[in-house]
Amino acid sequence: MDLRKLKTLIDLVQQSGIAELEITEGEEKVRISRFGASGAPMMMPQAMAMPAAAIPTVEIAAAEPEAAAPAEAEGHAVKSPMVGTFYRSATPGAKAFVEVGQAVKAGDTVCIIEAMKLLNEIEADRDGVIKAILVENGQPVEYGQPLFVID
Repeated sequence: MDLRKLKTLIDLVQQSGIAELEITEGEEKVRISRFGASGAPMMMPQAMAMPAAAIPTVEIAAAEPEAAAPAEAEGHAVKSPMVGTFYRSATPGAKAFVEVGQAVKAGDTVCIIEAMKLLNEIEADRDGVIKAILVENGQPVEYGQPLFVID
């Protein structure tokens, strides 16, 4: 069996995901295995590409706080007290609790955050006017993430 044919078979095993290939041609016999002699999987070059996929996640996570920082400087930010899903109204299709430009008093409900199937009403922590709504309806929010800016 020539070297080019062996190389083609090795590539076939790597690309197909099969564990082992054995070919017999006359008196010649070739066995190509993705596992070492001990039976443990051998390190494949594809495994090295996995950490590279995590890099964009880190960049995206780092970019989100920077985007929220300018909004905090323009007024008081009402922040999420928990991780969950942000909702502007009590039910789908209902009127939103607050709109941009609306005056609120401390204790007024401004949104709901659903966490573990529980609906938690989030209240304004000071009097003022809603200057900005920083989260879209139905979006996931993190602990401490700014939701509204009150001026």
